Amino acid sequence: MKIDVLTLFPEMFTAVKSSILGKAEERGLLSVTMTNIRDYTLDKHNRADDYPFGGGAGMVMMAEPVFRAMEAVGAEGKRAIYMSPRGKILDQETIQQLAKEKELVILCGHYEGVDQRILDYWNMEEISIGDYILTGGELPAMVLIDSVARMIPEVLKSTHAALDESVYSGLLEYPQYTKPREYRNMQVPEVLVSGNHKLIHLWKFENSLLLTKDRRPDLFEKFVNQAQNLPKEEKRILEKILELDL
Repeated sequence: MKIDVLTLFPEMFTAVKSSILGKAEERGLLSVTMTNIRDYTLDKHNRADDYPFGGGAGMVMMAEPVFRAMEAVGAEGKRAIYMSPRGKILDQETIQQLAKEKELVILCGHYEGVDQRILDYWNMEEISIGDYILTGGELPAMVLIDSVARMIPEVLKSTHAALDESVYSGLLEYPQYTKPREYRNMQVPEVLVSGNHKLIHLWKFENSLLLTKDRRPDLFEKFVNQAQNLPKEEKRILEKILELDL
């Protein structure tokens, strides 16, 4: 997958080049290129923003430098995304759809946003990572890139790893432990070192259910409504947890 990021602050994206995503780039599975919008302004002071028509606080990113940057990366016909607090919330379904694209173009807004003509002309899809405001679109863009990249085949070592974790499986992830087995009088649950894979699986399932029920009742309810075809042991555990409310 090739991702072009248009931003006023390309230096913020150094983290994208590290860890799993950096290795994915080395293996040719992912290419993330940053384009500095200021390089495409015709203003002698490299300004890329101006005061909004109609008044209001803050500055708005101008159409011309963004248009020229979009043209420079060949954005015509590609799926173009604007990271925006007024956009659709980034969720599992959207992430999996985006991961199927061969190329993405991501525009990071700043200040009070961008000239609406940019969004209209380039048919930009507005996406938000939550109901809160950040200084700019760079951090949301990194969240989107990281979450989408994990869905690309072979980026993660295990082909199942991306879908086994919290939310993607429909439940929050169970508690994790590693060595040592005892630390400051706190023990690892005995079942996890028993070697009994069936019991370990059921323990993980039960604890995922309990965590989801407590912290994300919306996800828990959704899981329950879609749990008709659970295996017998898992169904028994789910019924036991549902009875706790009776």
